[in-house]
Amino acid sequence: MSKKDKLLKKFLQTPIKRDLTFSELATLLFSCGFVKVEGSGSAVKFYHKERDLLINLHKPHPSDILKVYIIKQIREKIKEVCGG
Repeated sequence: MSKKDKLLKKFLQTPIKRDLTFSELATLLFSCGFVKVEGSGSAVKFYHKERDLLINLHKPHPSDILKVYIIKQIREKIKEVCGG
């Protein structure tokens, strides 16, 4: 199983895991064809050109752990682009 497949499975698990990191999300999105667009402060955008799909979020701080509500917001977009 590839790293992308492992991360995809981890992000789509039910119930939602509470130890998912921003770094893991970025790795998954890059492997699915997204590019990162830095915003001001902690704002980050990931853009998928072929699907014209934009994901807006803020980097978690002080830790790298994503909040559950953020994962819920982006799960459908991940499914749409990365499969699952």
